[in-house]
Amino acid sequence: MASYSVFLKSSAAKELEAVPRVEDRRRILEKIEGLADDPRPAGSVKLADRDDRRRIRQGDYRIVYSVDDPQRTVTVIKIGHRKDVYR
Repeated sequence: MASYSVFLKSSAAKELEAVPRVEDRRRILEKIEGLADDPRPAGSVKLADRDDRRRIRQGDYRIVYSVDDPQRTVTVIKIGHRKDVYR
C-alpha cells in the first residue's frame, strides 16, 4: 500500500503543543505518523456528522482527521481531550 502525506492544521499543531504530558504528546505523534501507512487503522471511527472525517483514540485524547484518497493526503483537523474534542 502506498504512503499518504500527513498534514496538521495549524490549530491542531497548537492543540498538540497544549497537551500537558510529554509522554502523551509523543504517543499522539506516533499515532499521527502511523496514519501515513494506514489512514483507516483498526479502531478508527467514521464520524456521523461528517462524511469525510474520522477519529482515532490515543489514551484520553482523540485525533480527528480527514482522508483525501485521490490526493493521498491525511489532514489532522483537531486534537483534544475526549471530553472537549467534539465541541
